[in-house]
Amino acid sequence: MNWTALLTSEIEAHYRATEGLMSLVDDDALDWTPESGSNWMTTGQLLMHLTNACGFCCKGFATGDWGPQPEGDPPPADMLPPADSMPSAETVAQAKELLAADKAVALQMVADVGEEALGTRMETAPWNPTPRPIGYQFLEMVGHLTSHKGQLFYYLKLQGKPVNTMHLWGMAPE
Repeated sequence: MNWTALLTSEIEAHYRATEGLMSLVDDDALDWTPESGSNWMTTGQLLMHLTNACGFCCKGFATGDWGPQPEGDPPPADMLPPADSMPSAETVAQAKELLAADKAVALQMVADVGEEALGTRMETAPWNPTPRPIGYQFLEMVGHLTSHKGQLFYYLKLQGKPVNTMHLWGMAPE
């Protein structure tokens, strides 16, 4: 398996699709949340979360720098803040700039770690103490981005935007 090629391909594809979906968000819809249920992120909070869902985490795995951490060993459930406390993007343009920067970090971390270490260097996540190859951990972070990309897709559908599967996978004509 070539981890570098796999990760680079997945990063390129999922960030491209995410940016395309972000382009369909209206700045005046950043405060929108689904009508039913609770603890939803606003659209702006979701955009902001997308901007650090992958590259930021890859950097954490690669360097051990996860930013400020809570004191002690909080249980994984306590690591998830309530949605209303999460930061929000101020504009779609800001979110797209931050997304591009996060993509650059993700790609840089793949390059910095290198092919051999991607398959052999074992790392644990702050939320899961099971050691896994760092390449696998990076791929999981692409999956994290992809999950929230899907959430944005459904937010757009619920807002009445004419999105379809082609948008979800970044294949819609521009």
